[in-house]
Amino acid sequence: MMKYLIPINEDFLRKLAATRDGFGQGLLKLAQKNKEVVGLSGDLVESVRMDAFAKAFPDRYIEMGVAEQNMAGVGAGLALSGKIPFIASYAVFSPGRNWDQIRVSICYSQANVKIVGAHAGISVGPDGATHQALEDVAMMRVLPNLIVVVPADSVEAEKATIAIGEHKGPAYIRLGREKTPVVTKTETPFKLGKALEIISGKDVTVIACGTLVAKAIEAAKKLDGKISVGVINLHTIKPIDIDAIIGAVKQTGAIVTAEEHQIAGGMGSAVAEVLAEHYPVPMVRVGIKDRFGESGNPDVLMSHYGLSADGIIHAIETVLKRKNAR
Repeated sequence: MMKYLIPINEDFLRKLAATRDGFGQGLLKLAQKNKEVVGLSGDLVESVRMDAFAKAFPDRYIEMGVAEQNMAGVGAGLALSGKIPFIASYAVFSPGRNWDQIRVSICYSQANVKIVGAHAGISVGPDGATHQALEDVAMMRVLPNLIVVVPADSVEAEKATIAIGEHKGPAYIRLGREKTPVVTKTETPFKLGKALEIISGKDVTVIACGTLVAKAIEAAKKLDGKISVGVINLHTIKPIDIDAIIGAVKQTGAIVTAEEHQIAGGMGSAVAEVLAEHYPVPMVRVGIKDRFGESGNPDVLMSHYGLSADGIIHAIETVLKRKNAR
């Protein structure tokens, strides 16, 4: 029978919260401990959940207006002056519109700026393709000196926010708008660059990040007793946990990756790079397949694009056919 290797909320499908809420809570806690923490928003203080911080520390909040490129530059300047700035906007705007400033002013300069990309993924829903960032992980993970984090839920988002705030160097955290299952608990471990093995499997391993971690566990539960499925929460895309990936591959011999992002260049591509260099095995990636999003109900869109437990199960069945044919 399937067993959890770490503390998780077993009733996760009933407990829902947005990862952006966890960010807001984490930022407030971090600011209470460190007076150098400052916040900058592109006219989205409530949407990115920076409002509690702005209310508690009005002299440490800067409203930048709709000027994401300027926000990145100001953030870099603040960091080089000794502050710890969190610059927050929708991911389609930051890093979508200010990638050059992030690249040169922040990453090249190794400025201690924390970039917050909110409302990422297809689950933004009715806002449609123009506001559904599906390329941001690919854009950010290629930048030197930058940490990239995609929390699984609101609890992990709070921990990740505090962790990147305490880390010296540029970091990017990806957040969603919709309420999603809360898988982890306060006592669940979290460390930047260290993946979490949630379930140990024998037949196949599903490596997921963000909202797809809950879907991966749901898929493993549905297949329990038929197929032994391991599940890994790869919350840190960069630096990637090579040891965890290789360890899982040696145990199961097949991998499925699952993410709310384009399959090209995202977390699945990062895992594929590790496997290609170290331990090639059959692999299937679950994600957006070279398409833009569209307007609709978030849950309907997730299902329509195959970002569901059933979509992951289909990928598992496909990869096992390849594995067994070898």
